[in-house]
Amino acid sequence: NHLGARMMLPRVDHWERLLAAAIDTARAKPFVWGVHDCPTFAFEVRMILIGGEDVAALWRGRYTTALGGARVMRRLGWASLEAMGRALLGEPRAAVLLAQRGDVVLGDSGLGFGICTGARAIGMTPEGLVTVPLTSCRLAWSV
Repeated sequence: NHLGARMMLPRVDHWERLLAAAIDTARAKPFVWGVHDCPTFAFEVRMILIGGEDVAALWRGRYTTALGGARVMRRLGWASLEAMGRALLGEPRAAVLLAQRGDVVLGDSGLGFGICTGARAIGMTPEGLVTVPLTSCRLAWSV
């Protein structure tokens, strides 16, 4: 299939409202490594939008620093955030600008994993929830 190795899962009913609510909830929560950080935020939003499994359970609560996160990632077999995205989500879209609202994105700098909100992406950083132009992301996966 030209969209990637994995079939796109259908989104749940009212996913747009759920996306807005997930972003509002994330905005109110502080950044915590391994609990409320970039991959945890992005993959929890994805789970909410498709009603899928909680893949963030693989790493949630297993580290408390960036270095600890890198160690857990390596233990899970991922050498990079890109490798993690490919392992969990399949092949990314052909171009990041093809991302649709709710898709998981990977930022170039400052933003790890995030969620496409249109022409922008939103993600969790140590400074809190940030919004960046979609053009500052390098990969996007269909949700």
